[in-house]
Amino acid sequence: MGQPDQGDEATTPPLGVGMVGYAFMGAAHSQGWRTVGRVFDLPLRPVLAAVCGRDAGAVRAMADRHGWGAAETDWRALIARDDVDLVDICTPGDSHAEIAVAALAAGKHVLCEKPLANTVAEAEAMTAAAAEAAGRGRMSMVGFNYRRLPATALARSLVAEGRLGRLRHVRVTYLQDWLTDPRFPLTWRLRRERAGSGALGDLGAHIVDLAQYLAGEPLDGVSALTETFVRRRPLPGRESGGLSATGPAANSRSGAVTVDDAALFTARFASGALASFEASRFAAGRKNSLRIELNGERGSLAFDLERLNELAFHDHTEPAAHAGFRRIQVTEPDHPYLDAWWPPGHGLGYEHTFVHQARDLVLAVAGGRPPEPSFADGLQVQRVLAAVEESAAKNSTYTPVAV
Repeated sequence: MGQPDQGDEATTPPLGVGMVGYAFMGAAHSQGWRTVGRVFDLPLRPVLAAVCGRDAGAVRAMADRHGWGAAETDWRALIARDDVDLVDICTPGDSHAEIAVAALAAGKHVLCEKPLANTVAEAEAMTAAAAEAAGRGRMSMVGFNYRRLPATALARSLVAEGRLGRLRHVRVTYLQDWLTDPRFPLTWRLRRERAGSGALGDLGAHIVDLAQYLAGEPLDGVSALTETFVRRRPLPGRESGGLSATGPAANSRSGAVTVDDAALFTARFASGALASFEASRFAAGRKNSLRIELNGERGSLAFDLERLNELAFHDHTEPAAHAGFRRIQVTEPDHPYLDAWWPPGHGLGYEHTFVHQARDLVLAVAGGRPPEPSFADGLQVQRVLAAVEESAAKNSTYTPVAV
């Protein structure tokens, strides 16, 4: 699509967006909604109607900063607003199901951040509600934003075209290091009742979805290990006094970490292709390092989030004398999403995935067609995560090797 005609804004029907949650992911989604209509020519005009959060002062400041028309402190009030057509859920996972089911019942379209829920049962309830709402023309989508990078979208098209042939291997890692300091406080992401799981749900959900999306088929069986390296951490807002959060003296001012710090698992796709996954928030020096490689009988693809405008491709049908991985700079106007952006060679960034996510959802809503990834796709990811936890529990016995 080309650049929008700003003169048509008054005649383009509005799509009122209400967002629940306003922290890091809320800011990223706000950027997407605020920008999408200025870049892409859309049949509906996203309007930032209202944002919701429990802290009245903080949510009002967020609304002013990001251009939301109103601020609410009760998500039920946000759903009830006549100017909200679509509810965007950016809260911790423990509230996803309740908000999404209520919004769909109220006749709203829904975008929900990943992972879809904290449990398979919650994800099943959300998927059932989405299926019922689809019969009334209400759309729902889960926010796996890494599908919306031009390079990963191009990779998917190459796999779908058969350029790799039959898949043999998929290997994926997603590594961060923000928990390596044991003095880091016990935030909601480290509590099972809020987050559901740790690195597994936070990072593993992304790479499970990305692997299944690029392969074009589901995973079918896993074998896993998980570990929590620091089992107690200082309570938020409390001084640790320089004591280790794992020491006995810190117990009165610390709480238990109830999620995993790292997850490692192997898997098999339905076709028989093998896969390996690693998700960790303890990989020192890795800030947001996601890498995926697919090997097939006819070629290979590799993508690195730290080089997000590039895709490595190897055509194994070429003569060995000059075959090898080559770098595709994914900035051409005929690459996915890029016809509306900058001239070739001018790369995009992380925030653009949320612009593309908003674009795809608006087009689906306007066209009356189910968006992807659907809640059913999110449920499939949730089932894989549950299988990983179940396998890890069975494999939890560890006997140190004598030296």
